[in-house]
Amino acid sequence: MAETDIFYCEVRERAGKGAARAARREGWVPGVLYGGGKDPVSIRLRVNEVTKAHQAGRMRAHLAKIDVPGQKELQPVIAREVQVDPVRDFPIHVDLMRVDESTRIDVEIPVHFLNEDASPGLKRGGVLNIVRHTIEVYAPATAIPEYFEADVTGLDIGDAVHISSIKLPEGVTPTITDRDFTVATIAAPSALRSEEAGEAAAEEEATPAAEGTEEGAKEE
Repeated sequence: MAETDIFYCEVRERAGKGAARAARREGWVPGVLYGGGKDPVSIRLRVNEVTKAHQAGRMRAHLAKIDVPGQKELQPVIAREVQVDPVRDFPIHVDLMRVDESTRIDVEIPVHFLNEDASPGLKRGGVLNIVRHTIEVYAPATAIPEYFEADVTGLDIGDAVHISSIKLPEGVTPTITDRDFTVATIAAPSALRSEEAGEAAAEEEATPAAEGTEEGAKEE
């Protein structure tokens, strides 16, 4: 499981763009806390804590917790939307959703490919053609996988990795259920593809000539 970030959180007394800009000037990231059967609340988070999680790639699809003054227990949350400054690349607004053990959400999980040195196709110069770098799944909000593992052991050129060959944790299901979709393939090396294309072109060019010769023989 991924590291769980803990964000110190304060309720903002005022909402709106002016209040959000004021929070940023004071070193906070403004946001909204919603869900869990409770009303939305305008909040602010410490900019250094949010920026650290963002730079580590943990702001989306990762369980976090917020420390709210006056509450004895930490509140589990998931960041559902993160607005980022387009120039300086740090969060400027965060929407957090309250979650618990019963909450299921759709998230995109990255795929890690294992044992590439045990793939005959890759050893022969084939290329790992990744069709899906991430897989969208429904998962318990409090048990989101950090990544999936796809084993390419024994795969040759032309073989493929399908979702059915990837072991998913209990309670995690793909959002696509109507087909065994492809995650990656072992493609032929470019030199081999060029050679095969050249051979196919040569065969196409030779076919009309052969047909013409045959027709001429029949006329004679």
